[in-house]
Amino acid sequence: MDVTAARKIMVDSQVRVNDVTDRALQAAMLIVPREQFCAPERSHAAYAEVEVEIAGSRRLMQARDVGKLLQALGAREGEAALAIAAPYAGAVLAEMGLRVTVQEADLAVMAVVEPALSAAGVETVVAPFDAPGGSGFDILICEAAVTHRPDAWVAALREGGRMVLVERSGHGGKAVLYVRGREGVSRRELFDAAPPMLAEMAPAPVFAL
Repeated sequence: MDVTAARKIMVDSQVRVNDVTDRALQAAMLIVPREQFCAPERSHAAYAEVEVEIAGSRRLMQARDVGKLLQALGAREGEAALAIAAPYAGAVLAEMGLRVTVQEADLAVMAVVEPALSAAGVETVVAPFDAPGGSGFDILICEAAVTHRPDAWVAALREGGRMVLVERSGHGGKAVLYVRGREGVSRRELFDAAPPMLAEMAPAPVFAL
């Protein structure tokens, strides 16, 4: 497969046409090797409009949705970013000149994505997702869906920091932008999205008689 051509087709047909107009973001997505962030046996599907397996239940978010989330962040060169369960997004941010930490909770996922992250100069950490690997971040992104905004993630942001994620409680979900202000946190819905849930952050099942 000609991956350079595949990346261009992906950006032209999935990203640009969905109102992702940031030129620096487009350029980064044309460079980052998305095929290196999925299970080796699924690398042929890396540029298709699907959620490709990384390892176990984890999937890559579709490029269209990653692009829209990243554009909403308004990332700036030199900023510090935490990418939680978002290895591809983290690599794109690094290509855009940010200082990036990618956090995973599953060693099997990290084993797949770490070589490409290391080549991109991204710091990695393996820790539970409810315990962010650091604080004072300018931006935070998650590629998987969660049921609600984790307070620990907000606390990892500096004042003025931005966070994008997908909140999902059923079949549908909403991509949301949060901004941490001096007196609280603002919330703005961005677009419909329904990536797979982040299993490690799912609430425990409740049984009733």
